[in-house]
Amino acid sequence: MASTKGLPEVSDFVLVIRNQQVLIDRDVAKLYGVETKRINEAVKNNPDKFPPGYLITLTNKDKTELVEKFDRFITIKHSTVSPTAFTEKGLYMLATILKSPSATQTTIAIVETFAKIRELSRTISKLPDIEKEDQQKSLMKRSGEILAEVLDDNALEVSGDETTIEVNFAVMRIKHTIKRDKRKKE
Repeated sequence: MASTKGLPEVSDFVLVIRNQQVLIDRDVAKLYGVETKRINEAVKNNPDKFPPGYLITLTNKDKTELVEKFDRFITIKHSTVSPTAFTEKGLYMLATILKSPSATQTTIAIVETFAKIRELSRTISKLPDIEKEDQQKSLMKRSGEILAEVLDDNALEVSGDETTIEVNFAVMRIKHTIKRDKRKKE
């Protein structure tokens, strides 16, 4: 994934709202290193660049669910302003407005993260249809490689006799445990 030195990983912020992968305006602002109001001003000043399907204005129900599921949204609990969620297309369009070098690097990271999540989803969805064990192993290996590219080290937990990888993309939750066979350690 592209380096955005000093910035959080984009994958940490991807959520699913109304069956779409999105980033909330405040998370977009954090990634771009600007205030949330600057992101929303860019949208307000360029309405023709954000047709339907590019943005989702959250309802009170959406906002309540965010606050209940994610601690980082506790500050919006009593806000009178409804957050905006950017779909992938909306994020691409926002990138045409924000022009700083930092914005360019952040946009590259966002594009790559969404592409990796799509590739991972496609790879995993193929698994049930594959009957040959060697092809399944190859797809599982590729899935692991994609996860490694998207994830940070915190998703991997290693103990004495097992390794667990757990990922929650809000799109899907993946947990895979590898147990070592103690009989083979001789």
